[in-house]
Amino acid sequence: MPISTQTTESGPTGPGSRPESGQKPPQSPAARQQKAVVRPGDRIFSAATLIAGILILVILAGVALFLLAQSKDTITAQISDPSQITGGKGFFSYVWPLVIGTLISAAIALIVATPFSLGIALFTTHMAPRKLAPVLGYVIDLLAAIPSVVYGLWGIALAGNLTGFYLWLSKWFGWIPIFAPAADGSVSQTGRTLLTASLVLSIMILPIITSLTREIFLQTPRLQEEAALALGATRWEMIRMAVLPFGKSGIVSATMLGLGRALGETMAVAMILSPGVLTASLVVSGNQTIASEIAQNFPEAAGLRLSELITVGLVLFVITLLVNMGARAIVARTSVKGS
Repeated sequence: MPISTQTTESGPTGPGSRPESGQKPPQSPAARQQKAVVRPGDRIFSAATLIAGILILVILAGVALFLLAQSKDTITAQISDPSQITGGKGFFSYVWPLVIGTLISAAIALIVATPFSLGIALFTTHMAPRKLAPVLGYVIDLLAAIPSVVYGLWGIALAGNLTGFYLWLSKWFGWIPIFAPAADGSVSQTGRTLLTASLVLSIMILPIITSLTREIFLQTPRLQEEAALALGATRWEMIRMAVLPFGKSGIVSATMLGLGRALGETMAVAMILSPGVLTASLVVSGNQTIASEIAQNFPEAAGLRLSELITVGLVLFVITLLVNMGARAIVARTSVKGS
């Protein structure tokens, strides 16, 4: 007996079947996501962030082009007749002591400020009582709001009280070049040395490093801290195994930001330092930084001298840019190792 076959109106529905005319094939999730409606607010926000990012690049390029254009006379004089540059020996002999003084003062400030900043941040986040920690945080943030001129005035007063300390350093540690007295055996009678300026800079960058590292330490996963304590770790061991590794890249970022502030600080350093020649000793008057050199000589500068100071500013711009690029590379490498 033959077997009858029946067909339905809808037709076959198998994996290889074709949809009838008029029916749309099913869309994949990716296709549906591509056709998602973009709200006007999202478009406005995306455009605003794009404009902000481009604006930063435009401003940076504008500053660089301005410095290059205004440095043309100095570059020309350096090529044609270096004796026209201040000092008569060329631009590099003029700017090199300023670069050395800038790097030394910023390095000393960073070495002094970083341990204290990390200690204060750890104390306020993991050691201090709940009622005391916010008060200390407000006090640290208040230090960042003090104007540079006030720090300069305080530095002048501090310098007068450090002369005895500098005499003691030269007496017992004078065999070290950085604490050696002058050729006549004397040290600074005013205390206005590069070491004093560096100590003031360390106080100025301390709130920046402390505030950033404090916020980073607060982001440490609570479960990691509790797990370390549950395994029998002391509070310091918990901080060393859980908190510090988590905030390693943030600590580097905070210290580099403080270094950038120390490199570019002007008024406080200009008020403390006494103009002089480059010297290896930190207890003898002399040395100068790029920012303070510009601040002290710019009002009376004109012609080639004005171009020289702007070229010095270009050198500081390049140094700061290199420091930031190096900091980004260190942070990226640290983040990769930490992950």
